[in-house]
Amino acid sequence: MNTTFDSQVREMAASMGFMEPVYVTQPNLPPLEEVVSILRPAWDRRWITNDGELHARLEAELARLLETPHLDLFCNGTVALMTALRALDLEAGSVITTPFTFPATINVLYWSGLRPVFCDIQRDTYNLDSSLLEGHITHETRAILPVHVYGTPCDTDRIETIAARHNLPVIYDAAHAFGVRRQGRSILSYGDISMLSFHATKVFTTAEGGALATNNAALHSRLRRLKNFGITGEETVAEPGINGKMNELQAALGLAQLGGLNADREKRRRLDGIYRHQLQNEPGLSLLDKPRDVEPNYAYFPIRVQEALFGMDRNTLYETLKAFNIRCRKYFYPLCSSHPWCSAEAGALPHAENAANEVLCLPMYGQLPETWAQKIGTIIKSLGCLARA
Repeated sequence: MNTTFDSQVREMAASMGFMEPVYVTQPNLPPLEEVVSILRPAWDRRWITNDGELHARLEAELARLLETPHLDLFCNGTVALMTALRALDLEAGSVITTPFTFPATINVLYWSGLRPVFCDIQRDTYNLDSSLLEGHITHETRAILPVHVYGTPCDTDRIETIAARHNLPVIYDAAHAFGVRRQGRSILSYGDISMLSFHATKVFTTAEGGALATNNAALHSRLRRLKNFGITGEETVAEPGINGKMNELQAALGLAQLGGLNADREKRRRLDGIYRHQLQNEPGLSLLDKPRDVEPNYAYFPIRVQEALFGMDRNTLYETLKAFNIRCRKYFYPLCSSHPWCSAEAGALPHAENAANEVLCLPMYGQLPETWAQKIGTIIKSLGCLARA
């Protein structure tokens, strides 16, 4: 970009920029009075953790809502994922996963004495490429850990066929996939265990928090034991566990959120439609398709920026939008495979590397005014026209 472009951007930003920062996401928070009303009985009972009444209610409500027979709440998604790995008794070895994810997915492997083996991604879905999966399986492989990136389901049928052929468990990182359904089924019905995150950036939040879902009753029992220090009775500790429990304050926030989930999803659907209408024909921008057999949650809106056609690269667009007070995110950059402790495990990952350099997530949350989404789309289109001029 040149000084003329910079000057034109400053003029545009002065007239079109937002007065306050527009962040990539904000938590969907219910009225505080509603949270306090739900929490008050627990407060009066002085029972604010250790499987309290609110915890039990939220666990049951989410299991019903998400159509899973067994769901366990956790203090956060990272601890939940660590507990899932421990529950499957994975010995020292490797786990096949994607490099295009949040660092927590990979960090838990190292914390569990396991090594990541990175499989490249599909260009159109950003998920682990199941056609390459079998080529990474060796005698050291202990499990497969795919991620439903941006809430788009992985190729679950093929992944689980391959896993069954090699007698490998499948743990899905479903941090983005709350409420997603594929082929008429809850996304949590696939694999041995699925992990959900309830972090403040997610479509359902308990501030921090997470959950594990499984169809296996015995595995469910062990997960409950492991997240509570391995305790099975007042004087009995059956195995070394961890403190992974969700507390009553988190559960109260979660319960207060349940009534607004449908409205929040509908609002996100409309925002998704606005962005698509604005940007679908813009030269050099690619949008993430929604598979026909999927009921999405509209958690993210990623765009892919091709410099040769759009007129500027992703990083320049990212920085330029800051002048308009639009705070997007480069999800996911840098690749997890580029971290110093991972570099020895990384091979050729061309699709993941390209995605990490080209993808930008636009603001997407239920309280985002629709006029703001329209304005953001207009600004991006205007910047593209200006860059190509």
